[in-house]
Amino acid sequence: MPVTVSSIAEQDIPAAIKCIQEAFADDPYANWVFDRENFSVERNTASLSVRCRWGMSHALFNVAKDTEDPEGNVLGVACWLPPAVANPGSKVSWWDWYGSWWLWVQQGITNLKHGRGGLNVNRYHIWKEAQAKAQSEIWDDRNGYYFCNIVTVSPEAQGKGIGKLLFKHVTDQADKEGRKCYLESSRAEPNLKIYERLGFRLAREMVCDDGGNAITLYCMVRDPQG
Repeated sequence: MPVTVSSIAEQDIPAAIKCIQEAFADDPYANWVFDRENFSVERNTASLSVRCRWGMSHALFNVAKDTEDPEGNVLGVACWLPPAVANPGSKVSWWDWYGSWWLWVQQGITNLKHGRGGLNVNRYHIWKEAQAKAQSEIWDDRNGYYFCNIVTVSPEAQGKGIGKLLFKHVTDQADKEGRKCYLESSRAEPNLKIYERLGFRLAREMVCDDGGNAITLYCMVRDPQG
């Protein structure tokens, strides 16, 4: 099965969202930050649609497809933030500022239309605070980091090296530029060993604790290789 990785396009968004939602259906972080009894697939789809459209112009959102599939079904998705967007304190271009503003407005509209969709806002802020602290301690390279926000492969396409291709599409670019990569995993097993084979190393554990109801995320860094 010949597979190609390319930038996400408008026609890819529905299938990409389905792929992401399948991957996070039983994800430890998603189960912690969302009230599953009140989780709204409709709201989540609207939010991810906005995010994907933002990523088309302001980030590195890629999809993997079988080149011989006439329907062009999406087999996997990777959502990366480039260094200029990912790193707090870096110089922000007018275009990136506009993109952030547009995303904020569109997500606000989504909240007005659909509500929070089961999102536990307090836990979301606990996570963002823990994330900011972890990144401030880990991110010490002025060249910035490519941030792998999401990577997932559809269940029927797993075990065929598609995840590796999605990573390689960006890590090759990072290697050429001499930049590091970063990700946060919500599972220790089997994810850490998989990411280690791709060149990542565990930098620290990030605990998000809501009054004793806690999860651990695993912050990993990949040094440039060449």
